[in-house]
Amino acid sequence: MKNGLEDVIAAETLLSDVDGEAGRLIIRGISLDELASTATYESVATLLLDGLMERPVTETELRQQLGFMRTQLFAHVRSLDADLLALPPVDALRALIARLADGEDFDAALRLLAAPAVFLPAILRLQAGREPTEPDATLSQSADILRMLTGRRPSAEQTSALDAYLVTISDHGLNASTFASRVIASTRAGLTSSVLAAISALKGPLHGGAPGPVLDMLDAIGSGENARDWLTQALDRGERLMGFGHRIYRVRDPRADALKQALRPLVSAGQVDRKRIALAESVEQAAVAILRERKPDRPLDVNVEFYTALLLDALGFPRESFTGVFAIGRTIGWIAHAREQALEGRLIRPRSVYVGPLPRAA
Repeated sequence: MKNGLEDVIAAETLLSDVDGEAGRLIIRGISLDELASTATYESVATLLLDGLMERPVTETELRQQLGFMRTQLFAHVRSLDADLLALPPVDALRALIARLADGEDFDAALRLLAAPAVFLPAILRLQAGREPTEPDATLSQSADILRMLTGRRPSAEQTSALDAYLVTISDHGLNASTFASRVIASTRAGLTSSVLAAISALKGPLHGGAPGPVLDMLDAIGSGENARDWLTQALDRGERLMGFGHRIYRVRDPRADALKQALRPLVSAGQVDRKRIALAESVEQAAVAILRERKPDRPLDVNVEFYTALLLDALGFPRESFTGVFAIGRTIGWIAHAREQALEGRLIRPRSVYVGPLPRAA
C-alpha cells in the first residue's frame, strides 16, 4: 500500500502526460510550450473533447455554441442571494453550478463549460456592489469573461493572456480534482456531479488554494532588496514559500514558464505594473537560490501558482477569486476525463486494508 496512492496507476488516458522528472507536460500529443503560445480556450476544449462526445465538434461551432450558452445561463445569476454572496467566490460558484441538470451528452458538457465563465464574473461584481454584466455571444470565451468582469471590452493582449492561462491549466494528469471527477463519472452520475466533486476537491488548500498568497508574499516583501532577508526569515519560522515546489515536478514546472511568457505582451503594452514583475523576478531568483542552499537534496523550483497570481492580478481578478478562475480552465479537463472514464473505464472501487481490532474469540 502507498499512502496517498503515490505512483499507483489508476487509469489509462489519451488526454495528458505529466513527466515530473523532465519537467514536461503533453496535452493530447502537443507539448505545453507549443499549446500555450498558439491555442485558445475553444481550441484546447475542442482538442481535449475530441472523440469523447456523441458527435464531432469543430472549434468554430464550439465558440458559437458557447456564446449562445453563456447568454442562456445568465438567467441563473438572479438566484444569487445574500447568503450565497457571503460565501467565498468558489463556494458561490459551486452552488450555482449545482442548479444545472446532470447529463453525459454534449449539451451537458457545453453548459458546464459556459457556466463558470458566466457565474464567476457575476459573483465578483455583485460582491463588489456592482451589477453583473450580461454575456456577449459574439465574443470568445476569454474575451467575454474579461468583459463581464470589468464591464469593458478587453485588449487583444489581455484576451491572449487569459487564453494562455486557461489553456495552460486545462489538464494535468490524474490530480486530486480530476481523480474525483473520474470516480464520480465511473458511477455514471453525470457530468454536473463530476464537476461539482472536482470543484470540491480543488478548493482544498493542498490542491488549488495557493496562488492568492503569492501576492500576499510579494506585498510583504515590498522590494527586491528585501527579498533574501524576508525569505530567509520566513523559512527560519518554518513557513512555506508560496509558489515554490510541486508534488510531481522534480524540476521547474513548465507551466510557470508558459505563464511568465504570457505576461510579456501585457508588460510591453503597459497593461501591467513593470515594478511588480521586477519584484517577482527578484523574489523568484532569491527563493530558488535559498532553497537550493537549504535543501540541496530536495528539488524545489517555481511552480504554476507563482506566475498565475501575477497574471490574474494583472487581468483584474481579485486574489480571492483565483481558485474559481482555475476552475474555468480545468473544467475542460474534468469533463474530458469524466467522459473518458464513462466510455472506457469501470466503476472505481479500490480496496482498503483493515488495521483495527479483531473480534475476540468466544
